[in-house]
Amino acid sequence: MQIKFIDRKTGNIITETPPAEGLLKFLYDNPFGKTAILPIAKRKFISEIYGRKMNKPSSVKKIQAFVNQLGINMNESEKSISEFSSFNDFFYRKLKPTARPIENGFVSPGDGKLLAFENVADVNNFFVKGREFTLPEFLNNKTLAEKHKNASMFILRLAPNDYHRFHFPCDGLVSDITKIKGDYYSVSPYALASNFTKVFCENKREYCILNAKDKGDIIIAPVGATMVGSIIKTFTPNQEIKKGAEMGYFTFGGSTIVVLVDKDKLAIDSDILDNTKKHIESFVKMGERIGV
Repeated sequence: MQIKFIDRKTGNIITETPPAEGLLKFLYDNPFGKTAILPIAKRKFISEIYGRKMNKPSSVKKIQAFVNQLGINMNESEKSISEFSSFNDFFYRKLKPTARPIENGFVSPGDGKLLAFENVADVNNFFVKGREFTLPEFLNNKTLAEKHKNASMFILRLAPNDYHRFHFPCDGLVSDITKIKGDYYSVSPYALASNFTKVFCENKREYCILNAKDKGDIIIAPVGATMVGSIIKTFTPNQEIKKGAEMGYFTFGGSTIVVLVDKDKLAIDSDILDNTKKHIESFVKMGERIGV
């Protein structure tokens, strides 16, 4: 199976090959992997054990090979490889202020592969194998889901080689985080293709509400995945924030950010919508315009 995405800047279509490809294929394609191992692998303690391993000083030995394998541009990083105290310290590294310019309009909250839908009520038309993603399941809040039932939705999928800090897409007054319990399913392409709905409906996730003067209430929901175990908040709630301000970061593993915004107050960039209709993700970077 191949997952392809389009680079917005070049227009090139790229085939994604995830790290640990063999293990992911086994867990998600092999019947034994699904029935015997996956129920264990998604448990929180496995994520926590692996997370702790990535926090050990000895884990720095994994950084250079990871950088080489995935072609990560370390010129963007505030720290050099020799300055990191652990693999996780490298994984959620900060970038130089000039590495991600904040463009005009509504911007991407992070680096990753983006899908966009003008109306969340139409999302079920996209999912694989007839699996339907419902907003009440995702938010675990029927009242909130009803309020946003016709919102526009962005799904930003981060791969392990992506920058793993995420930011606010516009100015506004931000609420505190609401946590939702869930399993730690991977958001790798193999997991996406084998069980698209569960990737978003069974993961540990949380959300905050950003009240923007010109766009109303915006829901920003980070989703944790296999071997992550931690979504770290770095903002102070109940205060005005600026577009591009840091919201938090993910520790080791693939992750996702879901954004819901009033469809009548945002025009999503047409190329992203066109790619989504063709069932192909668009690669974007944090601070890059995705709508106006």
